[in-house]
Amino acid sequence: MDKIVVEGGNCLTGTVAISGAKNAALPILASALLTDGMCTFTNVPDLQDIRSILLLLESLGATVTSDAHTVAIDATNLAASEAPYDLVRKMRASILVLCPLVARLGHARVSLPGGCAIGARPINLHLKGLERLGATIDIRHGYVEARARRLKGADIYFDTVTVTGTENIMMAAALADGVSVLRNAAREPEVVALADVLVKMGASIQGAGTAVITINGVKELRPTQTEIIPDRIEAGTFMVAAALTGGDVTLTHCQPAHLSAVCDKLQQTGANVEIQGTSLRITAGQAIGSVDVRTQTYPGFPTDMQAQFMVLMSCAEGQSIIKETIFENRFIHVSELRRLGADITVSGDTAVVRGVKSLFGAPVMASDLRASASLVLAGLVAEGVTEINRVYHIDRGYEQIEDKMRQIGASIWREKM
Repeated sequence: MDKIVVEGGNCLTGTVAISGAKNAALPILASALLTDGMCTFTNVPDLQDIRSILLLLESLGATVTSDAHTVAIDATNLAASEAPYDLVRKMRASILVLCPLVARLGHARVSLPGGCAIGARPINLHLKGLERLGATIDIRHGYVEARARRLKGADIYFDTVTVTGTENIMMAAALADGVSVLRNAAREPEVVALADVLVKMGASIQGAGTAVITINGVKELRPTQTEIIPDRIEAGTFMVAAALTGGDVTLTHCQPAHLSAVCDKLQQTGANVEIQGTSLRITAGQAIGSVDVRTQTYPGFPTDMQAQFMVLMSCAEGQSIIKETIFENRFIHVSELRRLGADITVSGDTAVVRGVKSLFGAPVMASDLRASASLVLAGLVAEGVTEINRVYHIDRGYEQIEDKMRQIGASIWREKM
């Protein structure tokens, strides 16, 4: 098992290229199950979660080849419709194969998923939507079993906004008979990216990026080629790193429009954010001002940036209030930040963060993906050395984070334990 070691105190300067988005790649790779023939995807990040879903697709009978950041998937001869526990337990996004399998084969048996311990994140909205499309659902022995001779279009309302639920049902509806309308749908860029891919495959989808998505089902889809969009959360993490360390960092291969809420909050702290086409330049201000944050579904401030921003507020002047509205257990990282000297008080879904003059290096333990990133950020400014254990979490969502941090001047390395 590895650990990441950070020696704090360096000002970050330079240029970093942002990788493809994990949260866009996962549903797009799963969408290859919907069609015969070879689908090719470029700008695919080299991450543990990507490797996990590719193993899952291979277990279903798809042929998978990968070279650098290009992945080719041929699901012409699917040999199985079961996604087993051993492959699904590590990653919640494995549930994204459920609807494509039912739509394509008429049946699926998928283990209930695992993933980060940041909240319940139930899949009931996925199952409710699939039932509305005509599937019969049975849950037994830890597996979801779904069957449908042919899915039929339906009007579906999501009780709460769900990104993976929207993506899963959108894939099912693409091959259903008739028209489906998804209401209270997620509006995230990753949902739009999946819709764009499905349209390239021949699907008829309108309204992606709004709360109402209309899908006119087609009989079959065709293989396609597409490029995965940039990772807005990786970009946001490096933006915070620049502001936190008093740095001047340019991020290339971005989609600045996807980062409006993060840019706005950073500018409120005193940092300067300059948009240059598909690049972002972040220049730290003279001091870090405190601002309040409330996580929301897109286009609001992303929950996946809450932990990173909490580190920034721990080093700000004054007091800030961070309210987490998406996941009930997403303050697990607070206890580890306190070990580094942060002054944070949590009550329910609200954290009160009082800025301190200095953080201090210490051994810490990562609890989930974004918590791992927050501990790396804290280590960048902590006095002395910070050792971050259980970094397999960070490898799920950040491609070679220590290499990219070193490119812009961080003192950071990986050690075997």
